[in-house]
Amino acid sequence: MSPGSEIDHLVVADDVCVHYGPLVALAPTTFDLDPGTTVALVGSNGSGKTSMLSLLAGLLAAEDGALSVNGTVAMVTQHRDHHRWMPLSVDEVLRMGRYRRRGLLGRIRRDDRVCIDQAAELLEVSYLRHSSFGDLSGGQQQRVLVAQAIAAQPDLLLLDEPITGLDLPSQLRILEVIDQHAAGGGTVVFSTHHLAEARRADRVMLMAGCVLADGPPEQVLVPTLLAEAFGGRLIRDDGMSIVVDDHDHDHGEPHASELVPHHGAHQHQHEHQHGHHDGRRHEHQHDADLPHDC
Repeated sequence: MSPGSEIDHLVVADDVCVHYGPLVALAPTTFDLDPGTTVALVGSNGSGKTSMLSLLAGLLAAEDGALSVNGTVAMVTQHRDHHRWMPLSVDEVLRMGRYRRRGLLGRIRRDDRVCIDQAAELLEVSYLRHSSFGDLSGGQQQRVLVAQAIAAQPDLLLLDEPITGLDLPSQLRILEVIDQHAAGGGTVVFSTHHLAEARRADRVMLMAGCVLADGPPEQVLVPTLLAEAFGGRLIRDDGMSIVVDDHDHDHGEPHASELVPHHGAHQHQHEHQHGHHDGRRHEHQHDADLPHDC
């Protein structure tokens, strides 16, 4: 890497890895992320998607290697009913997006209110601002949380399965916001089980305890690489490769249908074999070659 080259990238990761005790959640991985791009993290449960997002958010520290994030970060975790206990109005939740700039006790200023108003309009939740956040539907809650993150004006927006289980209007609005944030110069990294959702991204990082393949969707979301990542059966549907994984979701919900394009689902069962990773270095592969050492 030449001197000063990190300035050209929003994120530079050099041989970073994450452990949970003796378990290797993310084997040594090298990559960089540029402004104005969308990146989809695709892989089975336990493949390192959430660990990757948490690492980029600064919620996890790398055991080894170096990570540089040259900008502000906002993250939206997986939406679930555990948010319903929050005794807050939607407006109060949205205002939290400005806390990083103003502090917990800082006064919200005019420019903060403009950012909050614009984010609420963008996610179509302005009419909910006086409602109790805990009383909202799952799709409404998720749109509010994405609006909160957008209000923070992050350089790097991280979304953990942002549309899983949502109503169709909420899915479409969030996907459009992802595209708009990148078009405005931001970078979006999101995890997904939807191959159709991943195909919308500029770049796909296929996870299997490391970055198994990295490149444009048309080069990464192919049968050989998907079979390697999921250890499952592939079927054909209108010429499109589909991976089906019948194992339970991270939060106990079935998610086989989440792995197929939004227009249809096929129920097939297979044995899911999790590979063992020896922790050796995985070189950054933009041409989506399949390394065999991760």
